[in-house]
Amino acid sequence: MRRLKRPMFLARAPYRRRRLRDAARLLPVFGAALLILPLLWADEGAERRLSSSDVIYFFALWCLLIVVAALFAPGLRSGEAAGDETD
Repeated sequence: MRRLKRPMFLARAPYRRRRLRDAARLLPVFGAALLILPLLWADEGAERRLSSSDVIYFFALWCLLIVVAALFAPGLRSGEAAGDETD
């Protein structure tokens, strides 16, 4: 009995859906790393206090993460509806 050979490469649509899911899973990790970044800006030995530029940075980053997640959402939704991919 002969085994069916699986294709070496995935079709474009399932491949892109998988990469989009991977990017969506990494988004909170990148967001957390970017939120910690202002703590590294402090001078050595100086007391770290929250400044107005830090608050603006946090708010802008928060808005950016929301926009990126909103851009990922339609692609993730269509990936679930297709249901033609096997893991």
